[in-house]
Amino acid sequence: MHSSPKVTLNNGVLMDALGYGVYKVPAQDCADLVSTALDAGYRSVDTAALYGNEEGVGAAIRAAVATGTPREDLFVTSKVWNDHHGYDATLRAFDESMERLGLDSLDLFLIHWPCPEQGLFIPTYKALETLYGEGRVRAIGVSNFEPEHLRQLLDACDVVPAVNQIELHPWLQQRELRALHAELGIATQAWSPLARGGLLDDPDLAGIAALHGRSVAQIVLRWHIQSGHLVIPKASSAQRISENLRVFDFALSAAQMDTIAAMDRGHRSGSNPTQVN
Repeated sequence: MHSSPKVTLNNGVLMDALGYGVYKVPAQDCADLVSTALDAGYRSVDTAALYGNEEGVGAAIRAAVATGTPREDLFVTSKVWNDHHGYDATLRAFDESMERLGLDSLDLFLIHWPCPEQGLFIPTYKALETLYGEGRVRAIGVSNFEPEHLRQLLDACDVVPAVNQIELHPWLQQRELRALHAELGIATQAWSPLARGGLLDDPDLAGIAALHGRSVAQIVLRWHIQSGHLVIPKASSAQRISENLRVFDFALSAAQMDTIAAMDRGHRSGSNPTQVN
């Protein structure tokens, strides 16, 4: 069984560098796939209210605890969706997520999108601060926040987000945002780390993969790890779930890292955060 090294978030909480993401995992498959991931060595699972599979994540976590895995060794992330922005609505959304998960506490709770036209991400985050202060969640953060959103948040709120989860991959390297995260002590977590599979046919990556005897997915995930990103790849087969975790026993050379750095083309596979409301 393989495992991911842990990183220390800005409040001292430990989180795996590489976790298992369940975006677009069907609800009926989620518990089995999360259990497969936990059996393979994953200890961090990322879900959201939007995904419609929090029940499956919670069932797998509870089953793992029942068979001897300490709950404190497991890390569960969920997110408040756009239709629950605002202080009171966010507190209700958290309660609803926790009911679906069937857990006593959450490890990380994020605002899924800033939804700037709503103008409510500051009271939404203040609700997260309340949950954090009450000890109902171990860390709080955001997702898809651009630099201007982070600056507005920090001007109005007290707790620096532990994480900003953003679309990030070799075709969209987000250098300005990553530099701001480093300045502020916010961990960068990559969603769509393989550009929704678009990178798997890239010839430069295929060449690097051949040199290492690895898959293209493993090369890209290793690039994320060496770049200091947290990363949450999704996979739907036991083989791929296990393969994605086997990226800590080799390293890319400086020249290979430079090759990947040159691939940035500003290409989004998902939505633009300024346009989601």
